[in-house]
Amino acid sequence: MKLLTVNNLSAGYNGTDIIKNISFSVDSGQIIGILGANGCGKTTLIKSLANLLPHTGNCQLDTITVESISPKELARLCGYIPQNNSISLDLTLFDVVMMGFNPELKLLQTPTRQMKETAIQALIDVGLGNRMYDNFQSLSAGQKQLCILARTFAGKRKLLLLDEPESALDFRLRYQAMDLLQDYIQQNHASALITLHDSALALNYCDSLLILSDGRLIGTIIPSETSISDMEQLLSKIYGTISLSKLNDRLGNSRLVMMKEAETSNKNLFCK
Repeated sequence: MKLLTVNNLSAGYNGTDIIKNISFSVDSGQIIGILGANGCGKTTLIKSLANLLPHTGNCQLDTITVESISPKELARLCGYIPQNNSISLDLTLFDVVMMGFNPELKLLQTPTRQMKETAIQALIDVGLGNRMYDNFQSLSAGQKQLCILARTFAGKRKLLLLDEPESALDFRLRYQAMDLLQDYIQQNHASALITLHDSALALNYCDSLLILSDGRLIGTIIPSETSISDMEQLLSKIYGTISLSKLNDRLGNSRLVMMKEAETSNKNLFCK
């Protein structure tokens, strides 16, 4: 079932389009990765889908036209995580996660017991249950990102828009976060669009990859179906000459690894 349909989306800054006439659709239960070189429009696309930038074209979320609803109504349906969190207040982790319920609450309405229990469980799920009453500002950058992820999960949104959520995480936490995202999508019949800098995460966790170049959608990769040679050809358009290999991780699972030309002599790269 189509959860999101995007038609001829164009957006930019100061009258100049950064993304141009982008169209695609997302099925319920999918994680869609967005790949491209720096400056190609990945963040602009995510912000436009969150209706945070003026744009032309339209986005249909379920049967709702995104451009026609209020920010609060959209926030009930869609969870957005920017590259950099903007929380500067002295709040506990629990308070931060409870912010995920703000779109559900009326003015001065008290959160329900179920909301509080959901927030606690979300913090436990991301490994921060023992710090839920610590000051958010005391966390490392990676821990802050996990807390923001917990806030998004607690809100049970149908669509998640994530802009390089792995950027502040170390190697181990990146895979932990993607495992958590995958579980959330499956359990809640939701979908996610995610920009990723880490190509290994994109190739091994995303159901489909949108490839952007100079603000345009130049192709789509389905890692489970697209041939290695076709993936290499398309990815080389944004990363330069690359090669893809299938390697086994410590558990014996086959993983796709992308290596740039200078790295192809080192086949001992390890994913997860």
